[in-house]
Amino acid sequence: MEKVNKTSSVSEFILLGLSSQPEDQTALFILFLTMYLVTIIGNLLIILAIHSDPQLQTPMYFFLSFLSFTDICFTTTVVPRMLVNFLSEKTISYTGCLTQMYFIYALGSTDSCLLVVMAFDRYVAICDPFHYVTTMNHHRCVLLVAFSCSFSHLHSLLHTLLLNRLTFCDSNVIYHFLCDIKPLLKLSCSSTFVNEIMIKSEGSVVLVTPFLCITFSYIKIFITVLKIPSAAGKRKAFSTCGSHLTVVTLFYGSIFYVYLQPLSTYTVRDHVATLAYTVLSSMLNPFIYTLRNKEMERGLKKLMARRKS
Repeated sequence: MEKVNKTSSVSEFILLGLSSQPEDQTALFILFLTMYLVTIIGNLLIILAIHSDPQLQTPMYFFLSFLSFTDICFTTTVVPRMLVNFLSEKTISYTGCLTQMYFIYALGSTDSCLLVVMAFDRYVAICDPFHYVTTMNHHRCVLLVAFSCSFSHLHSLLHTLLLNRLTFCDSNVIYHFLCDIKPLLKLSCSSTFVNEIMIKSEGSVVLVTPFLCITFSYIKIFITVLKIPSAAGKRKAFSTCGSHLTVVTLFYGSIFYVYLQPLSTYTVRDHVATLAYTVLSSMLNPFIYTLRNKEMERGLKKLMARRKS
């Protein structure tokens, strides 16, 4: 039997974006350029404030600085491509599409892992404060960040390699604003059985396990905080968790909606949820951590004061 050539005949894809109406493109360009600039500036300020203020040299803010850096990279993977599509050609090369998908998954998974690490940090700080310094030492913090990045890139590489083996020989139009795995699978004219199995098994574990770890950590935290006799002590303990819980809710709420549903039900309606975890979450993180965190707010004020002097 003659061996079938599995090389994709599609050399590029067309990203339809958020709207196909020409009159919407300029307004969308301005909106997302503004959101992108706010994201970059806000997260850069968080990083600079943490690294310039000795009082913020703690594990919690160490992880927050990496979360902000990941958010900058995550948004940069998505938004510049969107901006180009709004004003010019909507095409993206086959290699460029897979590259974008790789970094979206790698950086998104890194975000998820860092949120777990930050939950663990809060768990140790509140539930086992006497061993906090030894448990969350600098060496262990670096290892946790390194594991988060390595694991996330391996997870992304697996899905990218599995997608690269597929054949795309029919339509090359992606009804999305980015190269995501589900709309790409719907375009394939070869069997996607292995890819779908991996999304449902390994992919679900990568999403569900971190969420369950965070949930378990906060159940233990709430039980411990409720045992604190003073109301002021309870408020202080909860204040260190409020920002993180808000980010977790926004991130996982939107990402579960997109990925934990059957491939056949994936439609354009999922664009809003995808925007929430790829763009909106990264933009709001600096505001959430600043407005609900007095130490972070003080650090930013010190940074601004030094810039003015």
